[in-house]
Amino acid sequence: MASPLRSQPRITDVAALAGVSTSTASKALNDTGQLREETRERVRRAAEQLGFTPDSRGRALSSGRSFTVGLITTDSSGRFSIPIMLGAEDALSAGEMALVLCDTRDDPLREQHYLKSLVSRRVDGIIVTGRRTEPRAPIDVPIPVIYAFSPSTDPDDTSVIVDDHGGAASAVRHLLSLGRSKIAHVTGPDSHHSAQVRAAATVEAAGDAFAGEPLHGEWSERWGRHAVDVLLRAQPAVDAIACGSDQIARGVCDRLRELGRSVPDDIAVTGYDNWSVMALASRPPLTTVDMELEELGRRTANLLLDAIAGSAHPGPMELPTRLITRESTLGT
Repeated sequence: MASPLRSQPRITDVAALAGVSTSTASKALNDTGQLREETRERVRRAAEQLGFTPDSRGRALSSGRSFTVGLITTDSSGRFSIPIMLGAEDALSAGEMALVLCDTRDDPLREQHYLKSLVSRRVDGIIVTGRRTEPRAPIDVPIPVIYAFSPSTDPDDTSVIVDDHGGAASAVRHLLSLGRSKIAHVTGPDSHHSAQVRAAATVEAAGDAFAGEPLHGEWSERWGRHAVDVLLRAQPAVDAIACGSDQIARGVCDRLRELGRSVPDDIAVTGYDNWSVMALASRPPLTTVDMELEELGRRTANLLLDAIAGSAHPGPMELPTRLITRESTLGT
């Protein structure tokens, strides 16, 4: 005779094994109530031993929370939002929370639709991000909101941003440490906040070693190739080019190679972003600035969890970058 199927363990089974009441077991697993830590730990061990999985619907009802967070982004390509999302998920999963991604495609009406939908779903909080570092208008919802990468214009809102100034300056200090004395800068549109900040930091950090004026164009390899021709006509003695993005830097390296200039022997090149698709495929691989976007996502999510728990941290928080050195400055 076949044995009956084993039923899933219930909260009463967990309570019996832990030697507590069903109510206490529920509070321990939902992290609610005033319980001693040893009691919570005993219940958790019992649940793990039995393979007990809490019912998310019951958990939400008992706590008044959905254990869900929304992430709203304008970054349709995912270039910046995906690393931020991965970092946020790392932090949120520790609390068994799910993340819902909403791409507004730079459409204000779509953003409003998503906001209404997220609020109606009773998400516990919202992370707002984008593909640019320009401050954006705050959103008005009755739940905690944290801004990541793209800060809020309201200084009282919690915004987690990248230290672009420090990142660009670190690349220049690296070039100076290698003995480079004529450093140029090729970057993105002068209408972009990130391009402005990186250009200003490069000029400041280079001091007397800065050559000419910052060259602004599009964020592309094509602009990097064209900029080399413009630059070498005006500054033929340049021995280093600090670029505002990895795409630009890869184009710079390609054009220098076509002109018979060795990278880094003749001219050292740095990028910005540490976008592996560009930085590692470049010839040679790029020394570049990593914005540490996954860490930014983790910090953002932890701040949101604090806000959900009633402990907000208002104001901007600037996180450091990290310089990654490779062959485009160090050689082989």
